[in-house]
Amino acid sequence: MSAIAGIILKASNSYANWHVKQMIKAIAHRGHNNENYWSNYKNTVHFGQRQLAVTPQNTNGTYQTYNNNRYQLVCDGEIYNYIEIKSFLQNKGFKFYTQNHAEVILAAYEFWKERCLQHFDGVFAFAIWDEKDETFFAARDRFGQKPFYYYEDEEHFVFGSEMKALWAIGVEKRIDKKMMFNYITLGHVQNCIDKEQTFFEETYSLPPSYYLTFKPSTDKASKITRYWSINKELKIDIGITDAIDKFTELFSKSIARQYRTEAVAGACLGGGIDSCSIAAIIHSYIKNENKSNALLKTFTAVFPGFEKDESPYIDLFNKRYTTENFRVYTTVDDLIRDFEKLCFHQEEPFPSTSTFSQYKVFEAAKNQDVKILFDGHGADEILAGYPGYIHWYLQEVISRHKLGSTRKERLAFKNNGQQFIWDFKNYMAAFLPSHAAMALEKREYLKTIHHPFINTDFLRLMKGREWEGIHKPIVTKLNDILYFSTCEMGLEQLLRFTDRNSMAHGIQIRMPFLNHELVEFIFTLPSPFKMHDGWTKFLLRKAMDKKLPDEIIWRKDKVGFETPQINWMENSKLQEYIHVSKQKLVTFGILSKKILENKVVALPVTSRNNYDWRYLCAAQII
Repeated sequence: MSAIAGIILKASNSYANWHVKQMIKAIAHRGHNNENYWSNYKNTVHFGQRQLAVTPQNTNGTYQTYNNNRYQLVCDGEIYNYIEIKSFLQNKGFKFYTQNHAEVILAAYEFWKERCLQHFDGVFAFAIWDEKDETFFAARDRFGQKPFYYYEDEEHFVFGSEMKALWAIGVEKRIDKKMMFNYITLGHVQNCIDKEQTFFEETYSLPPSYYLTFKPSTDKASKITRYWSINKELKIDIGITDAIDKFTELFSKSIARQYRTEAVAGACLGGGIDSCSIAAIIHSYIKNENKSNALLKTFTAVFPGFEKDESPYIDLFNKRYTTENFRVYTTVDDLIRDFEKLCFHQEEPFPSTSTFSQYKVFEAAKNQDVKILFDGHGADEILAGYPGYIHWYLQEVISRHKLGSTRKERLAFKNNGQQFIWDFKNYMAAFLPSHAAMALEKREYLKTIHHPFINTDFLRLMKGREWEGIHKPIVTKLNDILYFSTCEMGLEQLLRFTDRNSMAHGIQIRMPFLNHELVEFIFTLPSPFKMHDGWTKFLLRKAMDKKLPDEIIWRKDKVGFETPQINWMENSKLQEYIHVSKQKLVTFGILSKKILENKVVALPVTSRNNYDWRYLCAAQII
């Protein structure tokens, strides 16, 4: 992992190599090892990189390779299947002189050009300059685990791992008012329609699964192209037993590839099946391969006295698989003390205090000299783990005129502790899905224009733009909403929070559920393999049956990564912090003065109306 940055001059010489050094300095926390800089002989292209090298394989400096140094690369990330790709290319006549991933990326680009992305299993954001053809190529991994931001005008193209790299050389930091409006009123932290949009005007994010190209001498602007997508319509004929076997094979393969490391690796461990499954397989892998006599280090956020504290389930897991478990105790005082630092790293708003709790878990891992952490992100999105998916699944069942099955599943979900409302609207949504999508969009639209504390002048600025960023998918089957969460709105924002938190502490995060072959396979499976008999993530539960305690596999009360946010927001110091934030938003003409008369409303992480938390976050970026 690394901090990367670069400048490509189109029509002026207003930037030089030292500007890239300023960019790298601004994001130096992303790499604690040596720096590399490169400029072409015309001084029109400048690359920089600061490495976070935890193993010899990912010391990805600006690497010079084939054809008399024709290609130059800066890369943030790693290719998990670099051994397999390297072997293939060696058989094609390529020679390699190092063990790092950068050389493999460049050789693959030399051989396949942009089609190399189809062959990579990994996390990455990289840029390549072709000195012979004078062309620029940049790409981002399939799910957006690594970031790539850029600014472009008629004279320059500049890019970096974080937006603060761009701001460091004078790119203007101007709030995008529509993004701010949608965040405060709806809680949106990304635009699912225009995924390049950020909270800052003219500062763009390269979307996941896209590459970017341009030739400065002839192209007025860069062009982005999608190189990968999930075929959510593809179905295979397979039984549940074979599906479990195939899932287990792909999941284990993903973990094994990602565990190719000489560095100290650990795992995030909650009380749910996602993180416990990963930790259990790694534990068995270490034992079977005799990789180390040391115990796997695991890290857990705990909140004594909080009804949703995970400690009892961590104890259950450790009775089966002994790990060196570090429990991270986070308080509201920690939040107040570290909040500005957290916002500095995040750069854009985030929806709840869960992001801070994750930040502290990664800090604890750093303090134990752990360089790599495994994490369970992605399982809920691809395997239907969120309770909100239950409606969509039941609507799919009923649309197939299986009323008996619908009643049976509804009862089963309720018996498993799932609380949800089911009424005539759900029946209408099942048979009129496009109308349901329109109704949900209208509900969000009304929520934006009827927010009681938006400054009237600020609301007037949104005239004609009210619908921007509002989109609800037409859902006819469970796969539709899973695709939306995985590829359009949901997963990417979680990966953004995770990247910033991990890079703040020099930690590499690995997410085995987000192996693209595994994801593609899961999307070919019928809905009852994912939700069945009142259970979410049914396939994973069956795959891990007998490998984890039943209390974890068949747990009925599991929620997401939740903190005691209500208790924290009732703290007088935090309420004063929120009040000061409201005052700032009033001063900037975003909120009306009457908001200052309102007391803080303390709500849980899961609430869709966490307005006071949004005010706190929004004030930090203006």
